[in-house]
Amino acid sequence: MLTYIHIWNFAVVEKLDIEFNEGLTIVTGETGAGKSIMLDALGLALGDRADSSIIRHGCDKAEISVSFSTADTPDAENWLVEHEMNSENECIIRRSINANGSSKAFINGIPSPIKLLRELGEKLVDLHGQHEHQSLLKAELQRTLLDDYAKNQQRLDKVRQAYKTWQQLNNEYQRLTQASKDRTAQLDLLRYQVEELETLNLQEGEIKDIEVEHKRLANANQLLSSSDSVLRSLMDDENININQLLNKSIAELDTLNKLDQAIKPASELLNNALINIEEATSELRHYTSSLEIDPQRLELLEQRLADIQSLSRKHNINSELLHTLLPTLAKELDALENADVRLGNLEAEIQQAADTYLAAANELSKKRQTAAKKLSKLVTASMQTLGMEGGRFEVSCQATTDSPYSALGLDTIEFLVSANPGQSLKPLAKVASGGELSRISLAIQVIAAKDTRIPTLVFDEVDVGIGGRVAEIVGLELRTLSEHRQVLCVTHLPQVAALGHHHLLVNKTSNKKVTTTQITNLSREERIEEIARMLGGLNITEQTRSHAKEMIEQAHQQTGQQVELA
Repeated sequence: MLTYIHIWNFAVVEKLDIEFNEGLTIVTGETGAGKSIMLDALGLALGDRADSSIIRHGCDKAEISVSFSTADTPDAENWLVEHEMNSENECIIRRSINANGSSKAFINGIPSPIKLLRELGEKLVDLHGQHEHQSLLKAELQRTLLDDYAKNQQRLDKVRQAYKTWQQLNNEYQRLTQASKDRTAQLDLLRYQVEELETLNLQEGEIKDIEVEHKRLANANQLLSSSDSVLRSLMDDENININQLLNKSIAELDTLNKLDQAIKPASELLNNALINIEEATSELRHYTSSLEIDPQRLELLEQRLADIQSLSRKHNINSELLHTLLPTLAKELDALENADVRLGNLEAEIQQAADTYLAAANELSKKRQTAAKKLSKLVTASMQTLGMEGGRFEVSCQATTDSPYSALGLDTIEFLVSANPGQSLKPLAKVASGGELSRISLAIQVIAAKDTRIPTLVFDEVDVGIGGRVAEIVGLELRTLSEHRQVLCVTHLPQVAALGHHHLLVNKTSNKKVTTTQITNLSREERIEEIARMLGGLNITEQTRSHAKEMIEQAHQQTGQQVELA
């Protein structure tokens, strides 16, 4: 249940703190006052897209914090525990949006991506917007609405998985069937390519080894000449070499050391240098003795590198990855050589996958048809009370195994309606006017909301286009819903507003420089005054005030519960 919203520098709101209670909370205000700002802020906190345009003018940051009690919301509580975000039956979501367009989100103080906000939000709040009736005309939404009402998610997942398995096998069958048409040519090509790669017999890491050896052989003359030159300068020159110079210097320092011990460190360093020279000389002699000038080996390496590059270009693959190609082509060759056997096996596997799919799809169809009958009956009954006496509503759910398989099942789902007595049922988009569509949408939303496990239901001016007795019935429906769930309703109808347990008023004030929006929790007298305004407009009389008070009292009598006036 939603318990608290804090809004800071959002749109025309500077700072706003709102506490919420159980039951039906009504939100009203004059046109243009910003009644939906609170709901927009709630949507942002639960993962709606945002940009810097929502930040209050002159500010560099906006922030929204919302708090929920999850004590009676096992789905949300389990989700928090699973993501290691649980906090003793409380969930606090905070989201900030910066002037550069970036945003940050936190769930119980833990930084979280927007995707997680949306996942959690779907378990906490169900929002029914004033324009939802327009999307009700789309076939996809009609199917989704029916499946949600029937609680078909697990069955849908089963159908999707069965379809995926069938599709993969079928695609393999089609690929092998197509390949078999050009089988002879394809076999010849694959055999030739595999034979080429087997002859090359390239090993992983071999190219690097070849390049190292090739570089050494290609530069063998220079390496040998330079190494010999260094050896002569170190020790082998008969006239003068570094070894002789070091030995002479060490002998002289040994003589001086007898005169002054302070020269001993220098003598030790020269001795170390002599040892290093002797070791370096030994290493160089070993290196030069192993170094060969081998033109034939060099030519062989150059030819192998050329063969590798040629095959790499032919297969359009990096030479470093060429060694991975042989297993792949060998597997393709094996599959094609055994295509007849695989095709035979595939036929049996495809049939089994099709049987599994059809079983899952038929189970889904049965559940859809049962739910369709129930939903049709309930919406039709609701239409009688919403000013559409004699009207009928039907969810057509037609399943046929002749249809192409689909990840969504085999059903064609369509909402049909007859708005007036004697009219035949026709697709919703062809017969419903804007007002009728709005009322049918409201009926479906209220019915669907009764079965939802989501604790907070929000209705944003879904009662547009209705009034009088129908408006009162809508209010009673929302009031009934609020007996088991928290309901927030933005409305312009006094008949609906009179039925609320709590009443929030949205006001917009402005001067020459600043426009701000405030939301006030109305007291007894303030609530009577607001409903009187909704009844009488600018000219509020004692008669309209009396009418407003009477409407609230009648709401109490109709529901048999105390309607809050404070």
